[in-house]
Formats: sequence, structure tokens, C-alpha cells
Amino acid sequence: MKAMGRRFDAVLAEELQNLEVRARWERTAVARAVALCVLRYRTGQRLSQRQLADRLGWKQAQVGRLELGEHTPTLDTLIHLSRTLGLEFLVDIQPARRSGARWVTSEAEQAEVTESFETADGGHVLVAAG
Repeated sequence: MKAMGRRFDAVLAEELQNLEVRARWERTAVARAVALCVLRYRTGQRLSQRQLADRLGWKQAQVGRLELGEHTPTLDTLIHLSRTLGLEFLVDIQPARRSGARWVTSEAEQAEVTESFETADGGHVLVAAG
């Protein structure tokens, strides 16, 4: 399984050289992290999408869209997921060439689900969910 992860990392690094692919990857970072967090919660609880939707007061299609990780959820959605399921989210976006102390702790950087990358302009994005 580790070899497969290395292959994925290599393919991803190559694909991210394409500026259009990189822009989409950066734009969907929050969506991917939230999707993985919700998917891990749902499978860990052995719930179907419909059962999770019932818990959230949503339709099954809403859970399915969220788990696709293609659209950034609203702040209201993150608050609802946190309150209803007990999930925790952290989004830290830093501009390029920022000086001074960072707000993000090493604990956040080691979270179960993270998306962390340097932006094309030299900034930094970290999304942690758990």
C-alpha cells in the first residue's frame, strides 16, 4: 500500500506542474479535507449515506455531494457538521512571504485529515479536520 501512495504522490507532483490543475487543486483543498473527514466518520460509524443524511437532517444527495469533495462547503455547513457530528475543522491560509509567528500548532498539522501545500504565489494553505 505504501508503494501505491508513493506512486500517487509522484503522479500528483507531476500533475501539479500544470497551472490549471494546480489552481483547481488549491481551490478544492477545503472541500477534499471535509469530504475525507465526513467519509471517515460515516464509515467509522458504519452508516450509509442515507443514515448519515437522517442524522444531519439532510437528503442523501447532499451527503453524496459533500463526499465528492468538489465544492467548498459553506461555513454554515461546517458549523452544522461540527455541532451534529462532533467534527472539528481548522483552515489556515497564509499569504506569501508572511513573517512572524504562525497560528497553527504542530498538533493541527498532524491531524487525521490534512491538506497542506504551498500556493503558486508562495503562500501556504493548511486544512485540518478530525
